[in-house]
Amino acid sequence: MTADNPVKRTDVDKSLLGGGTYRSLGEQQLSPAEERFEKGRRTVGLFLAPVVAIVFLLLPLDIPPQQQTLAGVLLGVIVLWVTEPVPIPIGGLLGVAVIVFLGVAPADDVLGPFGSSTVFTFIGAFILAQAMLKHGLARRFAFRILALPRAGQSTTGVIIAFGAITALLSAFVSNTATVAMLLPTALGILGVIAKLLQKQGKVEEDFDPLRLRVGAALMLMLAYSASVGGLLTPVGSPPNLIGRGLIEEATGERISFGQWMVLAAPICLLMFCVLAFLLIKLNKPELKKIEGVSEYVAEQRAEMGGLSRAEKNTLLAFGVTVSLWILPGILALVFGNESDIYTAVSDRLDEGTVAVFGASLLFLLPTDWPQREFTLRWKDAAAIDWGTVVLFGTGIIFGSLLADTGLAETIGTSVAEALGLTSVVAITIFAVLLAIVVSETTSNTASAAVVVPIIIPIAVAAGVNPFVPALAATFAASFGFMLPVSTPQNAIVYGSGAVPITTMIRSGISFDIAGAILIVICLPLLIALLGLGA
Repeated sequence: MTADNPVKRTDVDKSLLGGGTYRSLGEQQLSPAEERFEKGRRTVGLFLAPVVAIVFLLLPLDIPPQQQTLAGVLLGVIVLWVTEPVPIPIGGLLGVAVIVFLGVAPADDVLGPFGSSTVFTFIGAFILAQAMLKHGLARRFAFRILALPRAGQSTTGVIIAFGAITALLSAFVSNTATVAMLLPTALGILGVIAKLLQKQGKVEEDFDPLRLRVGAALMLMLAYSASVGGLLTPVGSPPNLIGRGLIEEATGERISFGQWMVLAAPICLLMFCVLAFLLIKLNKPELKKIEGVSEYVAEQRAEMGGLSRAEKNTLLAFGVTVSLWILPGILALVFGNESDIYTAVSDRLDEGTVAVFGASLLFLLPTDWPQREFTLRWKDAAAIDWGTVVLFGTGIIFGSLLADTGLAETIGTSVAEALGLTSVVAITIFAVLLAIVVSETTSNTASAAVVVPIIIPIAVAAGVNPFVPALAATFAASFGFMLPVSTPQNAIVYGSGAVPITTMIRSGISFDIAGAILIVICLPLLIALLGLGA
């Protein structure tokens, strides 16, 4: 550094606000080794994707042409998603266009799922998050968590405490909504830790806060612990309700709310412990002890002062949104999730509609009425990560096509027949693996809707009670952790820019394997102890 050429000091807040689903090599700060790896990965993907798709399309397979075409294009798109030669959202859009060009389905049918409620949940939640970041409310929440006894003294404590809060909330609030509401706080915590690293001289003056390992661990904990917590109650995640309904229809045995929680609680606890261990081991934070955090937090909170009008408005909009998201879960606890009042309210309070309603309040609540200034301007909303919205929309499209063309069923039944599955253990293992594989390329809701109906007839044909395999598939449907399109939670945290795709794949596949083992071993034992499925 010289007086004529001073080293630029990173503006952490600006860097975190500018995160997104894809950054070119020139937009990142990489070491020479990292840059060589990234260039190689992206170059290989550019040529490998079309080769994989074309070779698969030319294979002499005994399946309908429509299914083979979809499978070939989807394989090519997955290669693009993993290697990133083009922005990930563009990879999905390219695949959707090719699907229509090759006649797999008409354009209106293919593009229809893009209007899914989940897409609007993203839009509304991202706008709310933008307001929380812009006006400093996310930093306030972050400081509250960092001020907790013990939790704020180490990065491990912060990550585990944040994950526990997320898991408990997602047991009663939709996983997507939970992650959407906590994302700004996670970014706020990352910002605080990045500034501490900067202040203590543990990073260079000009560094990239979005490439910190602690950020990746925190973001992945947010996404994955929501999926784990969502298993705790029947209303915690849509796959739970889908699987439970299909099992009751096939076996005549209903799992009550209480039975589900007793069954799921030990599995969720074990999964959370394994998750915390894996994420911290694979994404080792840059520092263990957060030295001086209590003094720093106290100093910053004093400096922030009272809530501004913009913060109060944002808090009001956020509170209304969260209250409407939570209300159906509360009614399910009080009246049961088959009651008329729960059905009427949950049908009307769709989470996507609630999200865009809450976001709209930000443009109605004034900060300066004489000047007609409101909490957010449209340019703030336009700055959200639309790439994530596009990315998950294309993921929903491929998930719908897997079911509509019958490709998922063809894969499931063909593999089951080829393996000659006859025992409950073998069918349960197959059910878990199939559910996880399907959930990697489509939403966990679609995975449950596709896989459970495949597993039940396979079990019946083998003379096995389908209760255990079908319930195992239901649990495993929430275990898509490798790609941003696997679950809305993954897409949301990937949109923060703090989780490179390679990091998500490495951490996700490790947790997929651990989760599969836990489900296969623990679920049958707990079912036997509770006397279910007999």
